[in-house]
Amino acid sequence: MRRLVAFGALAVALTACGSPRQAADQPTLVVEPPSSSETPPVPPSSPTPATPASTRCTAAVLVGSVKPGDAGAGNRYGKLVVTNNGAAPCTLNGYSGLQLLDAAGNPVPTDLRRTADPGPAPVTLTPGKAAAANLRWTIVPTGDEPVDKPCQAEAASAAAIPPDETRPLSVEWGLGPVCGGGKIEISAFYAA
Repeated sequence: MRRLVAFGALAVALTACGSPRQAADQPTLVVEPPSSSETPPVPPSSPTPATPASTRCTAAVLVGSVKPGDAGAGNRYGKLVVTNNGAAPCTLNGYSGLQLLDAAGNPVPTDLRRTADPGPAPVTLTPGKAAAANLRWTIVPTGDEPVDKPCQAEAASAAAIPPDETRPLSVEWGLGPVCGGGKIEISAFYAA
């Protein structure tokens, strides 16, 4: 088909250079429209407005707290709750870091263990919305921990690090000592 079009253009150019009589003697070339098997060019589409992508939630836009839950058989339960205090949506996907701290800001033994239920999934927080991570720990001394006094120093606060971030936000602890060497089980964040 392209050769036919090129040949037609060449024929028109050659006849234009000759006399009117020569042009009348030349055969006429008919160019047919493309067949249905050929795809006509697609005109460019108009741009669609982009929806603003949410960014990761950072300590700069989150406020947090630890909420106590049920207790039983030496176990304690709670939730690490974070709220988007910023002006735009942000997304959490995964587990928080968590380090218990004493009143002076020094580390208290913390052995954070991830649980699979619920596992990581993106949670988008619009301004004012919250996400939570489940916590479980024991108050029963283990190993060489004392039984006649607190098993560990009691934490006053905790440094919670949002997923994929390095800067922590501070949350009050106030939920007593964490035995078992500071072992705390934590779930991934989910919409609260």
